[in-house]
Amino acid sequence: MRNAVRWLPALVWMTVIYCLSAQTGDDLGGWLHELQQLVPLMQGFDWGHFVSYFILALTYAWGLGGRRLTWRRKALVVVLCVIYGLTDEYHQSFVPGRSPDIIDIRNDAIGAALAMLFLTVPAVRRNYDRWTGAKYY
Repeated sequence: MRNAVRWLPALVWMTVIYCLSAQTGDDLGGWLHELQQLVPLMQGFDWGHFVSYFILALTYAWGLGGRRLTWRRKALVVVLCVIYGLTDEYHQSFVPGRSPDIIDIRNDAIGAALAMLFLTVPAVRRNYDRWTGAKYY
């Protein structure tokens, strides 16, 4: 039961991503376009996908908690994020004003990979290991 509870944040965040994907292009276009105008660096890169999958990767890593987060586990987290990104793009193909885009999957993968790199920063890794109860063996 305890392991199942660890996956709740990932399930909640996957639901958030699903709900955002279910919005039509018109619903998303207004505020995103305005935000991109305020921050010129945002143009040409889908920060929404990047941030969403950065967070998703952290929640997946949390779900795997209790064990040391090796490079193999980090690669698994990235692969799981990409798979979910593929299902997200497929879902978007049914939403009016939205269409699947390979660039979104690239941004998903970049976000997930950078989240796993973030967890390798020594101070972050120590806190992550303490929070998850990771054991070194």
